[in-house]
Amino acid sequence: MKRILNKLFSKLVLGGLIIILQFSWFVYLLYSATVYSSMVDALFKIASIVLALFVSSRDMRSTYKTSWIFLILALPLFGIPAYYLFGRPGLTKRTRMKMDVVSSRIRAYSSPSDDVMSALRAEDDSAGQQAQYLTRYAGYPVYREADTQYYCCGEEMYPQFLEDLKTAKSYIFLEYFIAEPGKMLDAIVEILAQKVKEGVDVRFMYDGIGCIQTLPNKYYCYLQEKGIKCACFQPFRPLMSIIQNNRDHRKITVIDGKVAYTGGMNLADEYINARVRFGYWKDAAIRLTGECVWSFTSMFLELWDYILKIESDYTFYRATSMEKHRLQEKIHADEKGFVQPYTDSPLDHEDVGENVYLNIISRAKKYLYIFTPYLIIGSEMRTALVNAAKSGVDVRLVVPGIPDKKLVYFLTQSNFPYLIKNGVKIYTYTPGFIHAKCFVSDDVQATVGTVNMDYRSLCLHFECGVWMYRTRAVLQVKEDALKTFAESHEVTLEEFQRKSFLVRTFMGALKLFAPLL
Repeated sequence: MKRILNKLFSKLVLGGLIIILQFSWFVYLLYSATVYSSMVDALFKIASIVLALFVSSRDMRSTYKTSWIFLILALPLFGIPAYYLFGRPGLTKRTRMKMDVVSSRIRAYSSPSDDVMSALRAEDDSAGQQAQYLTRYAGYPVYREADTQYYCCGEEMYPQFLEDLKTAKSYIFLEYFIAEPGKMLDAIVEILAQKVKEGVDVRFMYDGIGCIQTLPNKYYCYLQEKGIKCACFQPFRPLMSIIQNNRDHRKITVIDGKVAYTGGMNLADEYINARVRFGYWKDAAIRLTGECVWSFTSMFLELWDYILKIESDYTFYRATSMEKHRLQEKIHADEKGFVQPYTDSPLDHEDVGENVYLNIISRAKKYLYIFTPYLIIGSEMRTALVNAAKSGVDVRLVVPGIPDKKLVYFLTQSNFPYLIKNGVKIYTYTPGFIHAKCFVSDDVQATVGTVNMDYRSLCLHFECGVWMYRTRAVLQVKEDALKTFAESHEVTLEEFQRKSFLVRTFMGALKLFAPLL
């Protein structure tokens, strides 16, 4: 009973109710105006048509347009205000301008290496095209591999993660969507507090919505008392605002500019299976060393400076990073791979995360293996997967066997029939929930990061990942995929067809609103 009451009176539920009341009141005012004035009603209908035409002309994916146009024309009293609040994919112009200033300052310290790009193009021009795209449109260069280590689950990564934190001498940066007190976070905070006493600069950044139900009130005060600097990205406020649409979904740890981590794992006990929520929680992380760590350092500082309205000493961090990596160059001189960290932002209207995926799909020749917790894709991604399968590529996707969100899982399943009929193999992870976001293809390229295969992750959130070509981790991802297939169940078309007519109809109706969820 206490747990139920806590959820009912949580900040998210109460704040959500306040927003719903505001929205309902706004819709009621519009309804009243249309009922009591035929002129207002006519103007409102004209406005819905004009807005639908405007949405149709916007430079955005067709599935997203279709969903909003249907809602605006079918239910204008609801659709018009809803589009104003949630339909615009970017942040406000003022917010974009502020972040652009920070971005332009820090990008000056991430000049691409022509030698590395030339070496990659000489080895594989197709891979060079992917790297060129990321350099131009994500703003982060490609690097020679120093070392990449892939972890197939949280409990495998966690001990090394703690050891790396203990080695910090200068600074530790952490940026996570979700953090929750427990075995994992408490142990990390204990190390961070000790590092502060040793003079290490420790900074922790978290998302306002991601942590609204997991962090206690004023948890940042608890951390600040230990000397840990904190920043919250867009704290939740119970006001109707487009800014609530864009979240910091990235997962980044940087230690001394020497070691970086990214992947699907947040800082909560289910990610290391110290707590069971949806069966076994399978996730993925990657540990990187070398000059590429600077890209994650700059990603963190860019958002940190924006939130706190400061300007960090980028020269210091860049020089410190370069000094450390010169010492490592000889150690890893035999490595032949390439790595390229990247970030995706709703500011630039460039869907970097999705385009990385599409480029990998289109260039696959023998096989393409994918881990994703959600499969809510538009026609572009669906067509690319099907075309690859029709071309003889062994395309396999693994989705959860035990979902975390039932409604979203219905949408995921609604994509199964078309994909399976056209040669794509779908597996459900029998032991539980798979939260990893990984692509691997042909033993040569892979990406590990935070980008889900759903609209919010591909278009609305701040995301990150690392693309790799012929690194050690590429084959580690493949090995993990093969083991995961053996533990999973391959879905057949007959299974879907055995679902009741009502369930299949419900799934079909949900697809119309998929981009809005």
